[in-house]
Amino acid sequence: MNKLKQNDLVVVLAGKDKGKTGEITRILDNDRVFVSGVNMVKRHTKGNPQAGQPGGIIEKEAPLHISNIAIFNRDAGKADRVGIKTLEDGKRVRVYKSNDEQIDS
Repeated sequence: MNKLKQNDLVVVLAGKDKGKTGEITRILDNDRVFVSGVNMVKRHTKGNPQAGQPGGIIEKEAPLHISNIAIFNRDAGKADRVGIKTLEDGKRVRVYKSNDEQIDS
């Protein structure tokens, strides 16, 4: 079970966008993630007239390493760690480490 999933609200812990929050939009190979509106880079692209794409400078998201983000606990209003807890029925759920509340309802 992954501790972070798509659409989780996370906060950046290190790098040029430290302190910014956003949702996970994509996970790559369990160690890199794309966060919406964070780690934006400019890429110079060549136009493709056959596909109808203009050339120029585009701004897009670059992946962050998963160790540089943490889940955002809305109740506490700060970054938190994720733990895995097994319920009585054998189901495994994600919980916040600070207060043992379930992340997944």
